[in-house]
Amino acid sequence: MAAITDEYMRETQEKARTYSVVILKSGPYIHAPGAEKIIREHGRRNFSLRADGVLAVVCPVRDGSDVHGIGVFDASVEETRRIMEDDPAVRAELFTYEVHPCLGFPGDSLPELPKA
Repeated sequence: MAAITDEYMRETQEKARTYSVVILKSGPYIHAPGAEKIIREHGRRNFSLRADGVLAVVCPVRDGSDVHGIGVFDASVEETRRIMEDDPAVRAELFTYEVHPCLGFPGDSLPELPKA
C-alpha cells in the first residue's frame, strides 16, 4: 500500500470539488407491466447525460437488492434533483432516489478496461 503523508492529504483535500451522488432504489411500480421498456429509456437518458458531461460516473447495481444504481453528477444537489425528476423511470415510479452532496478528489476515476 502506498505511503500517504499528511501534507499530501491536506493538499489533495484542498483541491476537492463538490458533486452530487444519486442512489437509485426500487419504486412502488418496479414490476409493473412495461417497466422494462421505461427502464431502457432511463438507461438511454443516462448515456446521453454521460455524453453531455453531466453524469460523470454511472454504476448500475445488479445484486437483486433494492438499490439499482449509483450515479455521480457534476451538478448541484438542486440541479441533480431537477434532472432526476425528469427521468422517465422516476416519473413512472419504477425508481425512487436519494441525492447527497459529496466530494471528489483530483484524478478520481474508474480503472481503465484491460486492453484486449
